[in-house]
Amino acid sequence: MSTPDGAPAPAAGRPDGAGRAAPPAARILAQARFEAAGLLSHGEQLLVSMVLPLMALVGLALVDYPDLAVGRWEGAARIDVLTPGVVALAVMSTAFTGQAILLGFERRWGVLRLLGTTPLGRGGLLAAKALSVLVVLALQLVVVSGVGLALGWRPSLPGLLLTLVVVVLGATVFALLAACLGGTLRAEAVLALGNLVWVLLAAGGGVLLPAGAMPGPVAAVVGLLPSAALADALRAALVDGAVDLRAVAVLLVWGVVAGAVARRFLRWSD
Repeated sequence: MSTPDGAPAPAAGRPDGAGRAAPPAARILAQARFEAAGLLSHGEQLLVSMVLPLMALVGLALVDYPDLAVGRWEGAARIDVLTPGVVALAVMSTAFTGQAILLGFERRWGVLRLLGTTPLGRGGLLAAKALSVLVVLALQLVVVSGVGLALGWRPSLPGLLLTLVVVVLGATVFALLAACLGGTLRAEAVLALGNLVWVLLAAGGGVLLPAGAMPGPVAAVVGLLPSAALADALRAALVDGAVDLRAVAVLLVWGVVAGAVARRFLRWSD
């Protein structure tokens, strides 16, 4: 049967267009909303991504130890050096720890394999995950910035746009690192290692305490970590309104290597 204009008539009892896949953009946005809602409703993830960074911000802002305004940051206000580090910690929490653990368990439950065979496709799924991370990061930046401003933080206004670029770059690098971890190991191992790496990087990875505040040989090694590079790039932008080319280069190298490893070894199911 056909309609008066010659087009095929919809099947009886089914509206026109039913059964067709939604446009790619609509599929990605729908999955991104679902992913973001999951990240924001998970209690443990909220603890790592929002509560602990805020506790670090408030706690370290109210004490005088350790000294954060050292090296290239000497003379800067403590809160001005601290806040960019907390932003870096928030990026790590959402883009790395949360995504690695989520990937690990989605592989275990067969979710990745299932979604990869739907009209969303693997590319659409990865795009949705990236978009959901950016949405959560935007909320984190608003909250952390609000608390930082209340504590006396005064960022460099010319560096704000640069900060957004650095955040996106850092989130991309850590998401690729999350794919390396969550896409290769068993879920239980990812859960343990993801949280352990977060703690180690937060404590001694140049995030809250700048690498320059550490002893010389240690500072040289820590400065090559993606955590320290992200924090230093954010400090350069928000304190000096400048680009830290070395830190950006370190992030780019980590991103290229992590992308190659993830492309080669990421498994869509256990």
